[in-house]
Amino acid sequence: MKVLVIGGGAREHALCRSLSLDPDVNALYCAPGNAGISEVAELRPVDALDGEAVARLSTELGADLVVIGPEAPLVAGVADAVRAVGIPVFGPSAEAAQLEGSKAFAKDVMAAAGVPTARSYVCTTPEEVDAALDAFGAPYVVKDDGLAAGKGVVVTEDRAAARAHALACDRVVIEEFLDGPEVSLFAITDGVTVLPLQPAQDFKRALDGDQGPNTGGMGAYSPLPWADPKLVDEVMESVLQPTVDELRHRGTPFSGLLYAGLAITSRGVRVIEFNARFGDPETQVVLARLRTPLASVLLNAAQGTLHAEPPLSWREDAAVTVVIASHNYPDTPRTGDPIEGLAQVAAEDAPEAYVLHAGTRREGDDAVVSAGGRVLSVTATGSDLAQARERAYKAVARIRLDGSQHRTDIAAKAAEGR
Repeated sequence: MKVLVIGGGAREHALCRSLSLDPDVNALYCAPGNAGISEVAELRPVDALDGEAVARLSTELGADLVVIGPEAPLVAGVADAVRAVGIPVFGPSAEAAQLEGSKAFAKDVMAAAGVPTARSYVCTTPEEVDAALDAFGAPYVVKDDGLAAGKGVVVTEDRAAARAHALACDRVVIEEFLDGPEVSLFAITDGVTVLPLQPAQDFKRALDGDQGPNTGGMGAYSPLPWADPKLVDEVMESVLQPTVDELRHRGTPFSGLLYAGLAITSRGVRVIEFNARFGDPETQVVLARLRTPLASVLLNAAQGTLHAEPPLSWREDAAVTVVIASHNYPDTPRTGDPIEGLAQVAAEDAPEAYVLHAGTRREGDDAVVSAGGRVLSVTATGSDLAQARERAYKAVARIRLDGSQHRTDIAAKAAEGR
């Protein structure tokens, strides 16, 4: 099978790593990719938002499967363009991707499907914003209706800050605050059959102790030793299958990766948000634990034959990923700084720990430099979370990137049984 992956972040590196280990994959391409992905896949230049260009590249390569990683190309209709030239693609149509592209659309789908979620208001005027903030009170939860690279959500006790964020958005969803721990649960679907993956937990805040601004994610771990063993079955029944069924009934079947961001509240499971693609950094830990070869699962989802896929097989190991971010992230990051220590991790820590590249590029023959806000995802596995965490941070300590930052408490409470 020839596979083309679209994107260039740590999620795509995780996908390419898994696909490169699949014996069914005899050719692997990534466009545009990054410095790390180039070690497991052949890179090709492409504008990931240009559907015609991606479809043309897919045809030129003779791809048997195209996997679209990021949300922006999906919302832009890139999957539709690839499907139009007859190539199977893992990723929803532009219409179905509105589940992530528009918070208001997602709320409407959930209401119709009876999916439990936070009460909310969609606001477009200052008067509507003020009324919604007054109705819910603090802590305020304000979400940009459109895509914002994981940074369009403000949760704050400060009404003025909440109002300012709301007024900076063309359209905004203001909703009640959901108490309780958060969980990410992915499901692969062909629009009818839904195949859940293992749950993970990520860390959105920039600083230790869940302090600081929201980011795209600073780390993640799986499994969740504190979670109810019946959680996946419950979410399948109350969230994932009803959502897939509702979209199919609307004539906009969702085929690809459905990501449910969940709050485990005192009143039960509630959906915080949906995404239309693999999450970053949760993908890094979920795929580290997946034993089933990935390519056939994604191809069956793309071809509408997921019902033929046998149950997924999982490793007993735990996985932890720690994100190393640039100076000043999540504000405008500094880029172009050299990264050292990558070869040392590969030589001394692999295969239990390895580095997935997010924002990197090659400079000259050997040098790798930072090229984004989140630069690397250092991922490790172990017999339990404590061991996986120890291995991840041991590898993190080998990486040298001037001005870089990372959280020191990823999976700490879970590893201690808290």
